[in-house]
Amino acid sequence: MKRQPSIDIVRGIVMIIMALDHVRDLMHVDSITQSPTDLSTTSPLLFFTRFITHLCAPTFVFLAGTSVYLSLQNKNNVAEMRAFLFKRGLWLILLEFTIINFGLFFDIGFHSILFEVIAAIGFGFIILSLLLKIRSQTLGIIGIFIIVFHNLTPLIPFAENSVIKTVLAPLFSPVVFPFSGRAFIMGYPPIPWFGIMLVGFATGKFFELSDEKRKKLFTKIGLSALVLFVILRFVNIYGDPALWTTQKDVVFTFLSFMNVTKYPPSLLFCLVTLGIMFLLLAFAERFSNGIQKVALVYGKVPLFYFVVHFYVIHILTLIMLFAQGFNFSQFEFATGTFGRPKGFESGFPLWTIYLIWIFVVTLLYKPCLWFGKYKAENKNWWLKYI
Repeated sequence: MKRQPSIDIVRGIVMIIMALDHVRDLMHVDSITQSPTDLSTTSPLLFFTRFITHLCAPTFVFLAGTSVYLSLQNKNNVAEMRAFLFKRGLWLILLEFTIINFGLFFDIGFHSILFEVIAAIGFGFIILSLLLKIRSQTLGIIGIFIIVFHNLTPLIPFAENSVIKTVLAPLFSPVVFPFSGRAFIMGYPPIPWFGIMLVGFATGKFFELSDEKRKKLFTKIGLSALVLFVILRFVNIYGDPALWTTQKDVVFTFLSFMNVTKYPPSLLFCLVTLGIMFLLLAFAERFSNGIQKVALVYGKVPLFYFVVHFYVIHILTLIMLFAQGFNFSQFEFATGTFGRPKGFESGFPLWTIYLIWIFVVTLLYKPCLWFGKYKAENKNWWLKYI
């Protein structure tokens, strides 16, 4: 089966958007002290700056599952694919805990160890490697079941300090484990994200359809997901642990309506983000040639881009701190503030964040273009892992 351009185009689009969230995280003036989804302190623009980036992680995880299905069809060798997936999963988890965590915090002592999206994908690859002989439709049903019902797991009446609850909780909900003056943070509980990967894997079969049939199907799925989101959110009973409420005006009431839960990804979060993703997949190859060309550059080398962009943004953060008059001795790397000193105002306003985001994405265009060509022209074994 040939490589599907729409997958790389959509992946490239969300990778570009992702950089906006990380620039905001590290460099926005209020990012250390305020949440962009806290309706008591946010603004509509700040809220939607964060909301649009919700598309990134579920799309990334979903398309990782889809890519596994397509690779399996191309190789037609379950044993070989299982071995590769298992090893790549271990590699991604190791990468998350070392190079990516350091790129995020620049903390040589690793006082905060995050289990985030790359580790969640690695975990998913390891488990999926053991399930490759199961029919894709069955795995898709299991994935949908996880997405729909995983938010019910806190209601299971396990004893508070039971071994079962201790083991299961980090798999389904964010948890912090303090140890030796450090903290292991399960930011992306692996089971809910694995559900998204399984649905992505099952969806790979749709890429065997003709382009026109696939476009119509993905359009129907995307619109159906968004309609279901609106209905369930309006009913306000099930689908997200954070219910929407009437706010001070119609704009903030709408923000409350859209303020769905990412950690872990609720049913409503999945419906709205994956619904938009399906629409992007349906029309990706009908975007202008310019959009396709640029998106493909980033979408073909997502892991390379992901790792490098953290280091670029963090270096720019340190330059910002020096420019704002701070000395290196004031930088705080062990506190999870990315080097920014606590108790002092630092950072840029939101309009500047957008300019820096455009600069970062533009700066990485040539390196991603180079690496994409290098990867296409060389068959070194290690390139399969990047």
